[in-house]
Amino acid sequence: MDAVILAAGQGTRLRPLTDDKPKGMVEVDGKPILTHCFDQLIELGADELYVVVGYRKQDIINHYEDEYKGVPITYTHQREQKGLAHALLTVEEHIDEDFMLMLGDNIFQANLNDVVNRQQEERADAAFLVEEVPWEEASRYGVCDTNKYGEITEVLEKPEEPPSNLVMTGFYTFTPAIFHACQLVQPSNRDEYEISDAIDLLLHSGRTIDAIRMNGWRNDIGYPEDRDEAEQRLRGELDSDEDHSETTEDDAASVASE
Repeated sequence: MDAVILAAGQGTRLRPLTDDKPKGMVEVDGKPILTHCFDQLIELGADELYVVVGYRKQDIINHYEDEYKGVPITYTHQREQKGLAHALLTVEEHIDEDFMLMLGDNIFQANLNDVVNRQQEERADAAFLVEEVPWEEASRYGVCDTNKYGEITEVLEKPEEPPSNLVMTGFYTFTPAIFHACQLVQPSNRDEYEISDAIDLLLHSGRTIDAIRMNGWRNDIGYPEDRDEAEQRLRGELDSDEDHSETTEDDAASVASE
């Protein structure tokens, strides 16, 4: 299974760490964020890495060149940062089978393999790693409603009355059907093409999307303090059940639009 990593954003909220480098090249525990992403995806069996670049793209290309640990890398360029669905369409011509999608500003120590395994069962058109948050916080995020079988029935962005407390993280698996959905998405009120809208189109077309609850932790590296927290977690200096940063649709879109 191939893997797509979205790494086109400027990382404005990470300044000054991103004054002279793209967000994906900010080091966490001695390695760029993208290296953490690549290591995890290769461990999951990635056959090829497709990296969507934009801001200071040459820094990323010069660092990794055309392969990482023997796995080929193909770069695509998001010329304008117009949202995650827009970024994903830059790899459409390269992908014709199921694939993994990771937001390039997340570090996971979690059950990503469960998502991949579910996708490979061929009963699901997509699978997402989801995280349970306190009910009073759910309205801040992209919320997933599910049925009794654990299938996602609806994705709502920052709902006033959340139907659940399950929120999307930054790891997904899809069939190529997601590309057609991305083509149909209309700009949001932020003038961006949102991945949540593409997912909603998949659901309305009758596709099956499974929610896999996260076992472990992840950090969205949105601010300098998030980098510091992730380093503490990787070094075992922070308990896994302590509060940590969550990825909202706004945060996720920052990969493509910051």
